[in-house]
Order: sequence, then C-alpha cells, then structure tokens
Amino acid sequence: MGDAPRDQLGVGMVGYSFMGAAHSQAWRTAPRFFDLPLRVGMRVVAGRSADGVRAAADRLGWEDSTTDWRTLLDRDDVDLVDVCTPGNTHAEIAVAALDAGKHVLCEKPLANTVAEAEQMAAAAERAAERGVLAMVGFTYRRVPAIQLARQLVAEGRIGEVRHVRAQYLQDWLTDPSAPLSWRLDKDKAGSGALGDIGAHVVDLAQFVTGQSLTGVSGLLETFVHERPVAASSSGLSGQAGEGTGPVTVDDAALFFGRLSGGGLASFEATRFATGRKNAIRIEINGSRGSLAFDFEDMNVLHFFDDGEDSHTAGFRRIVVTEPDHPYIAAWWPPGHGLGYEHGFTHQVVDLVEDLAAARPPRPSFADGLAVQRVLDAVERSWQQGSSWVDLP
Repeated sequence: MGDAPRDQLGVGMVGYSFMGAAHSQAWRTAPRFFDLPLRVGMRVVAGRSADGVRAAADRLGWEDSTTDWRTLLDRDDVDLVDVCTPGNTHAEIAVAALDAGKHVLCEKPLANTVAEAEQMAAAAERAAERGVLAMVGFTYRRVPAIQLARQLVAEGRIGEVRHVRAQYLQDWLTDPSAPLSWRLDKDKAGSGALGDIGAHVVDLAQFVTGQSLTGVSGLLETFVHERPVAASSSGLSGQAGEGTGPVTVDDAALFFGRLSGGGLASFEATRFATGRKNAIRIEINGSRGSLAFDFEDMNVLHFFDDGEDSHTAGFRRIVVTEPDHPYIAAWWPPGHGLGYEHGFTHQVVDLVEDLAAARPPRPSFADGLAVQRVLDAVERSWQQGSSWVDLP
C-alpha cells in the first residue's frame, strides 16, 4: 500500500463526468459529517483531456490531475482507485489496480460482459488474500429507506417473500432527436437500459430480500434505431460528428424471474417512460406483510403489517429521517430529508469503515458478477425467443 500513513486513505479517481462528480462530492463530504476511522485524501483524478481533467480537479476538490490513469498505480500516496468510467474500461483499470495493491471502488454494472466480470471477481479474490479489497458501487443500497426495508425483511416482519416488483423508469431518450452518447453504443456500454438502470433494480431486489435470482425470461426493445451524432460524440464507433448513427443497445427491458426462496419477481427498466425522470420502485409482498418504496419519494418507506386489526390496517407511511434510522444521525433533524447525493456519501462511509477494519466490503465484485450473470441471462433469453434461462 505504499508509504502513506496507516491512518490515511489516499484516493485516485478515474473519470470526472456525471459519476465522477457524484463520487467527488461523496469523498469531500463524508469526512465532514461522519467520524471516519481513516483520513481521506483526494489525491488525483485522471481523464483523457488535459484541460478538462485539470479543470475538474479544481472544481471537484482533487489535489492533482493526470491524463494517464496508469500513473495512479505507481503513486505511493494513492491507496484506493475509484473507477467512474464507461463499462468497457472497468476490467482493465480495476484488475490492474488490484494487482498493483490498490483497493478499488468500481461503478456499476461491474463490467460489460460476464467474462470481464469473472476476470474482475477473480482479481478481487486474489487481492483479498493480500488484504487488498474491492467494492462495486450499487449506491441505491445506501438509501436509508432501502436499508430499513432490508432490516424489516431480515427480521421476518413481512414473512416469506412471495412477490417482488421492481421498476427503474426514465425518459431522457423519448425524443428521437436526442443525440448519440456512449451509453447508446454497445461496445462502450455493454447494454442499454438493461445494464445501465436494470442492474440497479436487480441488485435492490436481491439485496432487500437476501435472496438470489435462479432463472429469468426477458424481452428487450429498441424504439429509436438511429440518432443524430453530436460533435461531442464523434468518438462513438468511428462516427464523424455529423449525420446519424446507429443505436446498438436496448431502450427498454422487461423480464421476470424466480427467487431462491421460491418467490416470483418482475422487472422493468426503460429510458422511454415519458414524464419519469428517475423513478425507482420496488414492492415486496410477503406472507405477513408488504413493503413499497419509490425513489421519487426517497425518504419514505411504505409498510403493511397483515397482523394489524383489519378495521385500521393499511400501508403505514414511515418517514425514514429519525436518528435511529440507518445513516441519519450524522445529518439533519427529523423530517429534514436527504437527497440523491447522500447515497454516494454513505457508500464512502461504509467502504472506509470496512477498509479500516480489514473487512470485505459489500457489494463485492462477486455480488457484481451475480448481477452481470442476470443481465446476460436476460439478453440470452431475448435472443432465444424469451425462453427461460437458468442461473447458477
């Protein structure tokens, strides 16, 4: 881990766009609101554009910048590499960092293919033998209401899980004139709505229930097959920054599956849900009760207890902002809600605490691989006429 003091954690980040900004805010904020066991140092950010990454370092709070992510592996003041790049680069960066003795935080989905995810999980397993740890960034796990839902399921408050309904609905592609981006290029993104946002609800379903999917059947659809190539998108599959180019990923995904406990699960991921900006919904029905969550009202969890008197029984609206709720004590008085960015801060808190305790962080690369196998099975099911595909 180099010559850095044992009570410090030097961080190097690769990528500085949307996710890079969110991660930067979390690295800046976590030490100011939580009593962390390690002192976090935002050492260096890497990106392809010298001017762009230098400006990002100044804006986001990084001490240094570089155009070559490989230099992070040789720096003694970098203990952890945070990967915030498109999926086609995850495996190369994460494996190299782990092999160099650096802890790794990698954005979701873990990789673009099962083979890459297996390579990353194997690298993480090797690294763990040397005390080098890895985590994949499914940040919605860190929403306090989701954490409370997981606790209630684990305590048996809803009984045996019978149904899970999970949706991730966005609308940023409904306009056919919206330009191409790397997220619409299969070579860079791996898949479309399925991997970009479907990965989140697959992880949430498995995390909250504590179960895994054992098989799936799916359907994918691309509604707009050609889009304008913006000048900033000229790197996409050799496009020249003018005219139109092909959309090579799915716009929407529908699939259903069976959980390891015998329950049924249905999933919907789309970037064509007109009017829905970032609606993440999950409902879990059990033999003794139900839970329901909607990210558009992210500080609230709805809970139904089937044991209550039928005259007054109904879904209870729990405002998850009390000091004894997960993460909340470090923030504001009850009723003063949290936002999207807080999930990233909580992710940093959990990761730093795990690193200080030499404890394997979750979700692990193995967890990320499990989600990748579900995504792959959905795509194979669609290619085979929506046939049933078993999962290991």
